Amino acid sequence: MSPVARPFEIAAVGIERIDSDVGVRIDEDGSAGGEPYDPEMTTTDYGILVFDDVEVLDAFGPFEVFSVAARLTSGSEHAIGGATLVSAYRDRPIVTARGGLRVLTDVSIADAPAFDVLLIPGGVTGRVEQEDAVVSWIAQRADTPVLASVCTGAFLLAAAGVLTDHRVTTHWDDQAELRRRFPALTVVPDSRWVCDRGIYTSAGISAGIDLALHLVSLVDRDLARRVARQMEYRWRESPEGNG
Repeated sequence: MSPVARPFEIAAVGIERIDSDVGVRIDEDGSAGGEPYDPEMTTTDYGILVFDDVEVLDAFGPFEVFSVAARLTSGSEHAIGGATLVSAYRDRPIVTARGGLRVLTDVSIADAPAFDVLLIPGGVTGRVEQEDAVVSWIAQRADTPVLASVCTGAFLLAAAGVLTDHRVTTHWDDQAELRRRFPALTVVPDSRWVCDRGIYTSAGISAGIDLALHLVSLVDRDLARRVARQMEYRWRESPEGNG
């Protein structure tokens, strides 16, 4: 698959660049932080794919981050659009997450709109990886400005050919299997999340929440900190150190 240009990793000329190894914005003076990637962006729409046996907090930790960001910016000129739940099944709006939680989705892969950010959560992915329609849909969304996975969602991105020879991470308990099945990938241990060529992958559950806050920070870092405070969540802003 050919590399895809991802607008969100392109900063205003002369302001900042992205460090693709660790996913941190770097100012011209070499310090992390700086202005938002796209200061003229007025809304951001997030999509989250859900499927049977999806890990609850892999999907709904980030969902909470995005929904709180939408609530905090409601009515402002830089309002966040919130999160849309996408069923992996064309004709079934209800999916059953791990533990038996039944989830009513907003749209399916048959009618999902374009998103600014598409997040693929983890869980038990063996069956959904065999669903040709789902894998094809993920592949077709490869030009989404920001693609991200949580935990074993990386397996779905790799099965779809979106991850090829990238640096990635996943839950510590699945890293050996990811290396075995997709040997061209460089699996990075001891990292909360990794960004390579505009594709983000994270370790499990809480690391996915940290990544979701980082994705909000691409628009407004102060907003991401406000979201974490509203959630009473201690955000680990650095991707390093997953011990």
